[in-house]
Amino acid sequence: MSAGKPAASRVDGGKIMKTKSIICALILAASGGFCFGQGLQAPANNPKIKLPSKPAPATLTPSARGGVVFTAVRNGNPLQMLNPAAPARYGTARDHTSYDPQNPGKPKGIKLFEWTF
Repeated sequence: MSAGKPAASRVDGGKIMKTKSIICALILAASGGFCFGQGLQAPANNPKIKLPSKPAPATLTPSARGGVVFTAVRNGNPLQMLNPAAPARYGTARDHTSYDPQNPGKPKGIKLFEWTF
């Protein structure tokens, strides 16, 4: 055996091995889609089965919602709520403040979200 022959066979064997591994990888990638794919048949539409209609979503009337956040979003300019000379549609400080029932003159907190029933 000559020293050049084994090296030449290794180069050719390496090319064949790379080609075979690429072909195997492509076949596996192509066949893998069939394992996880959807079925080939479309679902049949059964006219006997009727789905219930969706109920109307519950909505609150504008008078049932309140608070600082809702008023700011509804009126579109939240910075006007800090303005003492703001229009009346933004409400007063008394509208957005909660008070202690035992001491009605002392404010207790700010009504961020308010729902009345």
